[in-house]
Amino acid sequence: MTIKQTAGREILGDFAPEFAHFNDDILFGENWNNPAIDLKKRSMITVVALMAQGITDSSLEHHLQNAKNNGVTKEEIVAVITHVAFYAGWPKAWAVFRLAKDIWTEEEK
Repeated sequence: MTIKQTAGREILGDFAPEFAHFNDDILFGENWNNPAIDLKKRSMITVVALMAQGITDSSLEHHLQNAKNNGVTKEEIVAVITHVAFYAGWPKAWAVFRLAKDIWTEEEK
């Protein structure tokens, strides 16, 4: 599966075209498509990095949804968030769990 991102150009293309280029073509175009790390692992790493920084806005929601779409199960995301809580902070884990719970719903066990 190849990742193709257009959000940078759609949201910031007129305002910050160079940033949009870096976002869509470099970060998501080249970096996310590097075969050295599969998309599932890359998604988990990204969630961990955002959680560690305390970022719990729409970007984390987007990456949690990507993680699910890339095969991360409910059990895996729960284990990842719990593990990282000990290193990044308990309140950060609570914030991420609130978002993850809405993405991995109970009926999708």
